[in-house]
Amino acid sequence: MCRNIRTLHNFDPPASEDEVQAAALQYVRKISGSTRPSRANAEAFDRAVEAVAAASRQLLGELVTTAPPKNREREIARARERYRRRYAA
Repeated sequence: MCRNIRTLHNFDPPASEDEVQAAALQYVRKISGSTRPSRANAEAFDRAVEAVAAASRQLLGELVTTAPPKNREREIARARERYRRRYAA
């Protein structure tokens, strides 16, 4: 999975539309191999981003879990700690 695509399921508050859109954009960029499509491919690129975002919203809306929602700030702190340990000099 692309490192820039973050887990969006089971957070309180739920993932925002911007987060879903950003993840869809990163996914399409990754599989297309381009960060900015040519003018000839722009429409197909945009349609793909919208399709992936719609599928992601549907998936997030249908997933069920018994785990308590994760806290965003706590998850960010954990990620920073992992980064600090991994890249400590």
